[in-house]
Amino acid sequence: MSYRLGVDVGGTFTDLLLINESNGETHTAKVPSTPEDSSVGVLNGIARICEESGIDPKQINRVMHGTTVATNAVLTGKGAKVGLVTTKGYKHVLQVARSFCPGGLGGWVSYVKKPLLAPLELTIEANERMGADGSTVGELDKQALRDDLHKLKAKGEVEALTICFINAYVNGEHEKQAKAVAAEIFTDIPISISSDIVPEMQEYERTETTVVNSYVRPEVARYVDNLQASLHQTMGKDLHLSILRSDGGLASANAAADNPVNLLMSGPAGGVSGAIHFASAAGYENILTFDMGGTSTDVALIQNSKARIRRETRVGDVTVRAPSVDVRTVGAGGGSLAFVPELTKALRVGPESAGAKPGPAAYMKGGVEPTVCDANVVLGYLPSDVQLGGKMAIDKAAAVAAVKKVADAMEISVEEAAEGIVRIANEAMFGALRLVSVEQGFDPRDFALVGFGGAGPLHANALGMLTGSWPTIIPPGPGVLCAYGDATTVVKDEASKTYVTLIKDTNKASLGELFNELTEKAASTLIADGISKDELEVTLQADVRYTGQAFQLSIEISKADFEAQGLDLLISRFDEQHTQLFTFALDEGHEIVMVRAIVSAASKSLPESKQITGSTTLLECKIADTKIYHQGEYHQAAIYERSKMGVDLVVPGPCVVCEMDSTTVILPGYAATVDAVGNLLINPVNANNNR
Repeated sequence: MSYRLGVDVGGTFTDLLLINESNGETHTAKVPSTPEDSSVGVLNGIARICEESGIDPKQINRVMHGTTVATNAVLTGKGAKVGLVTTKGYKHVLQVARSFCPGGLGGWVSYVKKPLLAPLELTIEANERMGADGSTVGELDKQALRDDLHKLKAKGEVEALTICFINAYVNGEHEKQAKAVAAEIFTDIPISISSDIVPEMQEYERTETTVVNSYVRPEVARYVDNLQASLHQTMGKDLHLSILRSDGGLASANAAADNPVNLLMSGPAGGVSGAIHFASAAGYENILTFDMGGTSTDVALIQNSKARIRRETRVGDVTVRAPSVDVRTVGAGGGSLAFVPELTKALRVGPESAGAKPGPAAYMKGGVEPTVCDANVVLGYLPSDVQLGGKMAIDKAAAVAAVKKVADAMEISVEEAAEGIVRIANEAMFGALRLVSVEQGFDPRDFALVGFGGAGPLHANALGMLTGSWPTIIPPGPGVLCAYGDATTVVKDEASKTYVTLIKDTNKASLGELFNELTEKAASTLIADGISKDELEVTLQADVRYTGQAFQLSIEISKADFEAQGLDLLISRFDEQHTQLFTFALDEGHEIVMVRAIVSAASKSLPESKQITGSTTLLECKIADTKIYHQGEYHQAAIYERSKMGVDLVVPGPCVVCEMDSTTVILPGYAATVDAVGNLLINPVNANNNR
């Protein structure tokens, strides 16, 4: 009997989900994260979940892991000291950037640029020049480069080296030669070259991306190597470790260590993958996902069971040219602080957060300021008369005392203040959902809404009311859904190449040849990891624009469709997407900018875990009576235990549904139905539920 393990490392908790690959049975566990060394928390969690489930660790043959190691290195500024080698005359490429200052019209007045990830004092120039057509204009002066690299090494500061030459995206031969020279001198540090990491046009974006790869590479490699060694010691040498990429696919441990720039959004991607898994199983292919944690909320739009992918990833002030799930984040979470400024007397919520320490006042860990979590306690949404997951007690008196600060400042009741806090948090999250739906040309009423994360199910019903997205789906184990997503996704890699050509000036044969070349390149890394060529699935993409546009749209096609319809398919799909976003399309001027091939291992579906099929009644699921405050008045409600609910059970609101890792609120006028997958499907009582 074999098992696979999904592991998601968060800022406060490390979530684990163990799946029996033969019958789909699952086991979950939560342990405190260990920020000083995340692998310690992972190993603690594995020990916990194996002990509680009675499963021998050596029966686990695959570990799929979402990690924030790369993200945290960028956010905290604790990456490696990076040395940079550029073409002569391009030393200031990172400093000049795009000459853009964030903010309004006068943003440049107050903008303070952060230190470069590759400082000027560690940047050297190489005598070489490659033409825009890939021809050699000036050979690389290897001896001069060798001398400069010796001087750079003598400074004793460089911990990772980046090489990025002008036009290397067309021909990377000079970068490879420079890497060989550098490897003779820097024998013990990683060396990244742009033609390997991101062979795409635009020298600033290419340089920044490759530098970020070098910046996080030593930390990620150290983490992956330590974790892999520890796992092999615990589970045996046959264990396979995969790391979740920003685009929702998996990379082998070795590929992740060499290209960590693809891991910057590893955490949020897991939740999106998990949401797709449960929504698709329930028959919903078009969904909005809503992942609310302690500090922030991540939202995404899924169409035809596929997440929308951005070609850029942004972390803090750093933007890199790497694919990631199109997740938008807003600073509204369970720990977001509520306050009333003295000047305006207007209630504000977030983006500041109480964090894990001291946390919300209700958690009794030293927090005294009002948070969204405390407001939920005051309203009765987080019951204080039963423990969360049977372990964490809630102090309602402390929550009331905290929220009273807001109530007194506004001269209203505590309940009104609490409801105001929750409504403002909901509106902030609604704004983020509009970013991925309405502002992208989609009507949220055409989508179901999936709420998850530790705090998501508390607010999901209210967000469904704001968006008009029904049903609102609460998957089983919503608090550990990211770990489930890690465990159910597939290994993926891609290869791309710049190809700036008018569609009318190319043909199906030449573009098909390039697609085949890129497919072989992307497939090689998966085949090297032991995946059979017969198991690979290929998706093709072309970035297309109208001539003169400053941006392009990624058009995805299958290999079979391209072979059948050729270039006309690219034109029609681009026009369709352009019309959706901007309401018009042009008859001519279609230009390809980039082409890529995305190769993934064929998905092996897992058997669904066994669901309760008996005639469970609401009374058998009931824990206690309670009351909740909604729209200015109290309502009598019940508290139910989710683990006892059977398929097709209807759960009318108002009520609170508790489980190990989260709490779901069903408001008056709404009811939830338990489906065959175990989802809670919340709908208005009087609505037509046939979607």
